[in-house]
Amino acid sequence: MRQPVDPPPHTSSDASASSSAAEPAAETVAAGSFDSGRGNIDASVDERVPVYRQPGFVPFLVARLAAVFAMQIQAIVVAWQVYDLTRDPLTLGYVGLAQFLPMVVLLLPAGDVVDRFNRKRILQLSWFAQGLCSAALIALSLASPQSALPFYAVLVLFGAARAFTGPTLQSLLPQIVPRARLGEAIALNSSIMKIGVIGGPLLGGVLYALGPATTYGVVLACFLLAQLTLFGVPVRYAFERRQTDDTAWQRFTAGIHYIRTRPVILGVISLDLFAVLFGGIVALLPVYAHEILHVGPEGLGALRSAVAIGALLMGLYLGVRAIKRHAGIVMFAAVAVFGLANLVFALSHVFWLSFGALLVAGAADMISVYVRLTLLQLATPDEMRGRVNAVNMLFIGASNELGEFESGVTAAWFGTVPAAVIGAVGTLGVVGLWMWAFPVLRRADRLDDIEEQAVR
Repeated sequence: MRQPVDPPPHTSSDASASSSAAEPAAETVAAGSFDSGRGNIDASVDERVPVYRQPGFVPFLVARLAAVFAMQIQAIVVAWQVYDLTRDPLTLGYVGLAQFLPMVVLLLPAGDVVDRFNRKRILQLSWFAQGLCSAALIALSLASPQSALPFYAVLVLFGAARAFTGPTLQSLLPQIVPRARLGEAIALNSSIMKIGVIGGPLLGGVLYALGPATTYGVVLACFLLAQLTLFGVPVRYAFERRQTDDTAWQRFTAGIHYIRTRPVILGVISLDLFAVLFGGIVALLPVYAHEILHVGPEGLGALRSAVAIGALLMGLYLGVRAIKRHAGIVMFAAVAVFGLANLVFALSHVFWLSFGALLVAGAADMISVYVRLTLLQLATPDEMRGRVNAVNMLFIGASNELGEFESGVTAAWFGTVPAAVIGAVGTLGVVGLWMWAFPVLRRADRLDDIEEQAVR
């Protein structure tokens, strides 16, 4: 491991700098040495406090959960509304594309912004922009347009705002809880968000019966709740920003260069990228439900929920029983179990066995996510977290999209079951190759001992 970054000298916040997100963050202080609004704190005492009692952590979870519900409800409603307007399945692809493309274009600049300015203010502004998009969708629904183009325009703006939300959320959490509690915070945060992922689409479907304008009104209310709750979240563990003479392009690409030269970070991000690329079995669930398991739409819904339920339960467990030793081996084992569970699903013709396999796959994936995100956050200094998390999110988005594409192509070439088997075996192959290629990741032991990889 490289030597940890030396903490900057103790500084106090400049009150005048916190007036807007366009100014450097006022809440950036030496980690663990000062709590804005509470005076001096003892980091060692804070680290003994359970994560759910850390000041600001529960309000942060509530704010994020409200935003997740808003995005999940809106996703199901806008897709249904556009399809109802056009009756063209291709328009559903355009709905996703309108949100995905601006995110891809803006993620790297967004990571630079996150590292240079107040992260809490950036998150508030991005949620505010998404709330404005929901208000625009209300107006469009009341106007009853005859074309889907206005909806695409709003979704482009929504995707642009989301480009800032992702890296900000990932980079803000380490500024809210102490380093020693970060793993538990990540596990609870990831599992609680599954509630929104599971419940949001269900609630959106129920609310749509009241009309799209009413449903978008609920979305807007959720974004408002997220904003109000976030106001009460103190930022206590941020580092002082360092001014550099780098050009904008150098700052944008610094995250890629940083990851490429750090084996631990490169290993965890690329492992997830290729494991998800080969393990994108979710895209084949409709075919399995209809042609192989013969369970209909209700069974398809159950299969889709199995992965999220497994991840939710495992995340709650990890939130109280953190992984203490052999983190690298545990992560590789979890990805291998994920591949084996997908292989069982691929070969199964029994619904409950398939459901159980997806449940195990979701739980194993949560273990991998827990170790990966914790390693990523602990090994990355605060001054680089925005850009590194932006690259990570770019990889995640690419792997999800390409994984579904790969599953569809191989299913068209070889058939559904062979495609699923190929993907599962490919995941297992990735595990073996990465264990050989990244020995430093394989040897990672205690997450608490992971040292920040210095910026050179």
